[in-house]
Amino acid sequence: MKVEQTLEEQYEERGDDHVGSSQDTPMRKDAFELSDTEKISHIQENVREIMLTLGLDLEDDSLKGTPKRVAKMYVNEIFGGLHPDRKPKSSTFDNKYKYNEMLVEKNITLYSTCEHHLLPIVGKAHVAYISNGTVVGLSKMNRIVDYYAKRPQVQERLNIQIVKELQEVLGTEDVACVIDAKHLCVNSRGIRDIESSTVTAEYGGKFKEETLRREFLDYINLDTEF
Repeated sequence: MKVEQTLEEQYEERGDDHVGSSQDTPMRKDAFELSDTEKISHIQENVREIMLTLGLDLEDDSLKGTPKRVAKMYVNEIFGGLHPDRKPKSSTFDNKYKYNEMLVEKNITLYSTCEHHLLPIVGKAHVAYISNGTVVGLSKMNRIVDYYAKRPQVQERLNIQIVKELQEVLGTEDVACVIDAKHLCVNSRGIRDIESSTVTAEYGGKFKEETLRREFLDYINLDTEF
């Protein structure tokens, strides 16, 4: 009993320290055996039980629909990136312009969820790549960020997943991603520091070179006002 309590305390402390376990999102082998409709039904009942345990009156007009709303939001929206069928199709095109410098898509709005407390992560992602003969549509970079953000996440893992996906799509190692985000598990609970944000980066290929990395960071810091 004492061993189990110690392990539970360690897991709780690990979550507060925002430690990730792997580069891949931890998923069970039977993750997709249930349909989305079945998942919504299960989650709805569990959310209902949580709310009842908290002492909430689910007969109140304001709360009646909350369990189903939460269940649909989990499956179809904020955790929609868990399902491989929702992975964006990323068509590539020949680099006919022969543009050989880096292309940067910055200030991509990012909404994710901390996997330790299931509270929001809100911030910006900045993505860059250097073409080796193919290019990808600009909106697809945003969609890739959005797809991997829509799952329980650790920010470092999110960086890695975005970069690995674009490397595979473009057939090049020369991809980079910087994320600057606020974690509400830090801002609204625990230490409750509303000013702090977390910055993480993943650099592949030529972006590991200091000169190119610095150029990328300079692009990010350019003022963009229209």
